[in-house]
Amino acid sequence: MDAQLLNTLPEDCSTRDVAQALGMAVRSVQLMVDRGELQAWKTPGGHRRIARASVLQWLAQRGAPTPADLPAPATLPPGPTSGPPPAPPARRPQVLLIEDSVHFQNLVRLLLAHDFPQVDLHVAEDGIVGLAMAGQLQPELLLVDILLPGVDGATLISRLRSHPQFQHSRLIVITSLDEAQREPYAFALDGLPVVHKPRLVQDLPQQLQQALAPA
Repeated sequence: MDAQLLNTLPEDCSTRDVAQALGMAVRSVQLMVDRGELQAWKTPGGHRRIARASVLQWLAQRGAPTPADLPAPATLPPGPTSGPPPAPPARRPQVLLIEDSVHFQNLVRLLLAHDFPQVDLHVAEDGIVGLAMAGQLQPELLLVDILLPGVDGATLISRLRSHPQFQHSRLIVITSLDEAQREPYAFALDGLPVVHKPRLVQDLPQQLQQALAPA
């Protein structure tokens, strides 16, 4: 999700406007309109128009950050005119977990709080919100389940890996599927670390240590 584009959306948006702001395909936005998730109508020329307010409402209902939720840019107090300005505080590593199981959300949250207190964890419960939050947060690390509502994890991972915006984000797949069951998703998982959920407590910390290590 692009915060700048979201802030500049007109009151009546085209499907392309909304797709660019949310980091989605135009077809995905059209399907959201067809499902009644976004308030839309057609112009006399047959073009869809979507209410900006309904886009913000859709994000708020799914827990994704909206422009009103974003912190205002920090301003430095006035200081001496000579000498270099003080360095801004270092960015804390951002981790985005895209997982619909509350049990595994809590388990990952506990592991990170115990072993990696220096990171900020964000959680999305379905693939569509996860994709939007990934665009907004630009996380250093994404933890993605394969079986997700909205956009399935394999499709989501393929989009993330092919998008230049996420070239510097690392990915770890977490799944309840065993190796045989993961075969249909091999096209998306090639070369990625995969953590089997029954061994999440044993195997995830090591993968996190490698993924969050300085480049």
